[in-house]
This record gives sequence, C-alpha cells and structure tokens, in this order.
Amino acid sequence: MTAGGLDARITAAIQPGLEAMGYDLVRVAVLGRERPTVQVMADRADGSLIGVADCEAISHAVSAILDVDDPIPGAWNLEVSSAGIDRPLTRAKDWVRFAGHLARAETMVPVAGRKRFNGIIIGADDHSATLRLDDGSDVVLPLDELRRAKLVLTDALIAATMPEGADEPDDLETEAGTAQEAEVSADAPRRGPGRFANRRAKPRANRH
Repeated sequence: MTAGGLDARITAAIQPGLEAMGYDLVRVAVLGRERPTVQVMADRADGSLIGVADCEAISHAVSAILDVDDPIPGAWNLEVSSAGIDRPLTRAKDWVRFAGHLARAETMVPVAGRKRFNGIIIGADDHSATLRLDDGSDVVLPLDELRRAKLVLTDALIAATMPEGADEPDDLETEAGTAQEAEVSADAPRRGPGRFANRRAKPRANRH
C-alpha cells in the first residue's frame, strides 16, 4: 500500500473517533518505510489550538484505533501535534476561515505559468482557492492540484489566533508539522508545546 493510500486509510479510521472527542483532524501523513512515522495534526473543533494534554489524549485514542485496524505491519512511530499558528491549509474550510491572511502555496502543475504563489487569501469553494498576489491580480488554485499550502506567520495572524485575554504568545510553534528528531520510548514519551510523540514498537507476527 502506498503512503498516500495509508494516509487515507488512517484518516478514515481515526477521524470519527477524534470528532467524537471534540477534535478536528487537520492532516495525516505517513513518513518513512523501514519504521514509518504516523503524523497526526489536529485542532480543537472550536478552532482553538490544542495543548499537550490534548495531544496525549489524541495519541492514546489513535493508538487504540490503529492497534485494532492494524494498517501498518511491524513497528511504527506516532507523532501528534497541533496545527500551529502558521498551519497547513489542507481543506476548503481552512482557506475560508483564514481569508484575509497571507498564505504560501505550491501546485503540482503550473497555474498561469507558475507553480509557487504568495498572496492574501480571498476565499475558497469546494474545488478551488483564490489568492490575491502582490501585483493585485487574483489566481485561482485547484485544491486537488495543490502540492502544499500553508499560512505565513504574521503579526495579524498571531493576533487573530491568540486566545481571548492573552497579552502575547508564550511559545509560538511555527513549524508544527515538522518532525523533531528525538529518541523516545513508549514508557518515556517526549512532550513539548503542542506536540506529543510516542515511539511505538509493534511486534511482528511470527512467520514460519
């Protein structure tokens, strides 16, 4: 099964349970081959950023679901994180929610003669997102042709995503989707702002 197929299968398996817990699944990515890492990125359904306790709860729930579904043979790692402030834009509703903010996008095929774009989000529908570029022109990007897209960290974005009553952000996680290299074990998980990583070792079934 390809990584893309695994991403979709794991998303389908864990999304209903996370939604029932009050979380919004932002992205699932399976990285590596020998001992793959399953990266799960989520936020609270109310739009607020998740904390360490949330990541732990999600980690336990995802582990339990994947132990039953068993989509990955052998050992695998699990990383759970908040989407962060400069979050990836993976769904149409992300583009709608952050209209007016600066974003960076890359397409798989050229659009208007290019693949990379920086601009202000104008809006989106189920099929495409619109950016206003520096020269004032608008470009429509098909969502199914996006290789990657994310918000750009700006003062306006920080102000828009800060909790009510907060004076200033204590610890901004500007690359929430990037794996941090650290050796941890199932009984000694690594914890950090917005991320909970759990190094799992699923035994392979004995084969004769």
